[in-house]
Amino acid sequence: MDETPQWYVLRDLSRPNSKLSAFDKLTGKGIKCFTPLVRKVVTQGGKQEWKDVPYMRDLLFAHSTHDVLDPFMAPGLRLQYRYVHGGFKEPMTVREADMDCFIRAVSSSISSKYYRPEEITPAMRNRRIRIIGGPLHGYEGSLVTVRGTTVKRLLVELPMLLAAAVEVEPEFIQLL
Repeated sequence: MDETPQWYVLRDLSRPNSKLSAFDKLTGKGIKCFTPLVRKVVTQGGKQEWKDVPYMRDLLFAHSTHDVLDPFMAPGLRLQYRYVHGGFKEPMTVREADMDCFIRAVSSSISSKYYRPEEITPAMRNRRIRIIGGPLHGYEGSLVTVRGTTVKRLLVELPMLLAAAVEVEPEFIQLL
């Protein structure tokens, strides 16, 4: 197997109310992980509070080697690789540069909106832009505008997996 660390796409099959999620297990062992989070109102003990919860409960990205992740894939640990469609037991990976750009973009925005690939319409990709200045300097993508709001969003994608629309300031936008 290849010994260079890669971003593997994993499925977390643990229950939502489990004490220790797969994310916590992996980060506890020193493995760098990422899961897209959204803020939702959650009721705990009769009180409502805002909490960061995963956008897709079973989606998890782990940056490590195949050999390090294999022991976590035992049947009782409720963690699985996501496999490439049509590939024979080939785990799904994301390019290092794509994942770093996605993480940087999502963490630079307070309110990111996530989309699955099938939710992205051609109308969402109508205007190509480049960001000049600010924390997302140099990013290129599609401008997503929602009717009735003045908020401008940049669509950042992980091909065939997930897309995020992150807020950008209008003065940093350059049309291509």
